[in-house]
Amino acid sequence: MSISENIKEFKTGLPDGITLVAVTKTKPVSEIMEAYETGQRVFGENKIQEMEAKWRKMPEDVEWHMIGHVQRNKVKYMAEFVSVVHAVDSLKLLKEINKQAAKHQRVIHCMLQLKIASEETKFGMHEEDAKALLNSEELKALENIKVVGLMGMATFTDDEEQIRGEFQRLKNLYDSLKERYNFSELSMGMSGDYKIAIAEGSTMIRVGSAIFGARNYG
Repeated sequence: MSISENIKEFKTGLPDGITLVAVTKTKPVSEIMEAYETGQRVFGENKIQEMEAKWRKMPEDVEWHMIGHVQRNKVKYMAEFVSVVHAVDSLKLLKEINKQAAKHQRVIHCMLQLKIASEETKFGMHEEDAKALLNSEELKALENIKVVGLMGMATFTDDEEQIRGEFQRLKNLYDSLKERYNFSELSMGMSGDYKIAIAEGSTMIRVGSAIFGARNYG
């Protein structure tokens, strides 16, 4: 199927209240525009400078999400336009996002990335560290960021019960924090596991290959 047909299928199949973040890494603007012309407005990138280059070429009403691991020295390149940063794993990073957002008189929405997978290669905070950050006076002083929820990546495995259990743990943590911190977003689920994620309470799925096909790493 074409990109536009894939988008339409996702749009008709998603329950109400689920945001589809179309992940465009390695994809050219021409293909992203095909999704845009089908009505998709929320796009996600893993690399800040690749996202910046596409932002300059795409229509102004696109909502850009940074979904990959963020290096603090690159935050300045996205602060002017990024809407949501999914993978925040430290107070230091929040401080840098706040500092750069202030330069543009913006408030950037952020999510704390929790480590829920068994793989060592996955980034993310541990539950106790996330709670300590949320309770910190330093966070309260940051006026140009807003922590709107949590994000997590499940283990890359065919074991659906393991994936389900990891998502359930993140959802339970989200539920325990939601009212106190006024959370609205739980970002979990990608092309291979988004159906499980939705069943377990995700509000936002990050889908690339199921829309655009295999990535071009050449």
